Amino acid sequence: MRSKLTGGRMPGRTRNGRAARAGRRLAGAGAVLAVLAVAGCSSAGGTGTGAAAASPSATAAPAGAASSLEQQYEQVVAGVLPSVVQISTSEGSGSGVVYDTKGDIVTNAHVVGSATVLQVSPASGGKPLPAEVLGVFAPDDLAVIKVASGAGALRPASFGRSASVRVGEIVLAMGNPLGLTGTVTDGIVSATGRTVSEGQGSSAVLISAIQTSAAINPGNSGGALVNLAGQVIGIPTLAATSPQLGGAAAGIGFAIPSDTVTSIAGQLIAAGKVTSSGRASLGITAQTVADPAGQPAGVGVAAVTPGGAAARAGIQPGDILTALAGQPVPSVAALQSVLAAHKPGDRVQARLSRGGTESAVQLTLGSLTS
Repeated sequence: MRSKLTGGRMPGRTRNGRAARAGRRLAGAGAVLAVLAVAGCSSAGGTGTGAAAASPSATAAPAGAASSLEQQYEQVVAGVLPSVVQISTSEGSGSGVVYDTKGDIVTNAHVVGSATVLQVSPASGGKPLPAEVLGVFAPDDLAVIKVASGAGALRPASFGRSASVRVGEIVLAMGNPLGLTGTVTDGIVSATGRTVSEGQGSSAVLISAIQTSAAINPGNSGGALVNLAGQVIGIPTLAATSPQLGGAAAGIGFAIPSDTVTSIAGQLIAAGKVTSSGRASLGITAQTVADPAGQPAGVGVAAVTPGGAAARAGIQPGDILTALAGQPVPSVAALQSVLAAHKPGDRVQARLSRGGTESAVQLTLGSLTS
């Protein structure tokens, strides 16, 4: 199956409905993960007495501090949850975050899918609002939809800077998992700057993703990952399982960083397309090529974008790419991951096979656009 190869991917999947049954694979941080169709819920620790409680060095948090944190949770939920809506299509449902006062709502591209008819259910309840798709940018798994009327009933969220997010920071995930509207889970930021690839038919590679221990379940996609200042710092997209254990990888979820969200959403709202993504592009349409044993052996070039990086380097349809920037690329997914680690303007070497003859060319990566 051919895929348009530019520099990134498409969607992580935690949407409810038929699409939720399709498993996805994630490759990141030296571990192989698979996106959950139904992610396991995170469980809270027990409250019984034990060695830690009995230890002389263990001290309970002051009652005042616990009460203050609880109040902060309540304030954040009350302030942000009204900005998180449910998005329904003929294929399933997911979540979205109200972006502005004009009725624009940001969500995941995979929540929108190929739908032309969408309905938005406000957090406050009431009659669902019809909506249209303004634009989709599959490489970052982002889309913007707009309600046709009733924008006044929607409350815009406040978006923070994901560049300032710290590991260990407390976060809340808000959305509509498993159809349970207005659900909130909590956790911490487990890591930042993750590059997470999605396989099994998806070309998506999330860049600089935020990893969190807050439970993310089907239907949370497109919702809000919020800090205790009440700012949206990410859009939850992926939950994971461990293929080795055959079950849920508890407390491992990923969110698209808010800096990416605001950049892409702004362009989609203004023009319906993305002209500056900050992502590298090779400028080819490609497919994975198998060796005689049926194993991935390279990336076959099906078409070359005129004026793109590959065209300028003399790469032609029929060529087979075997390495880029010193990294082997036995498949389209592998090539996408290599591109995700680079920026437009980077000078790299590509190794290719043409008519059985191996060669190497230098090229300057282009910019990924709609």
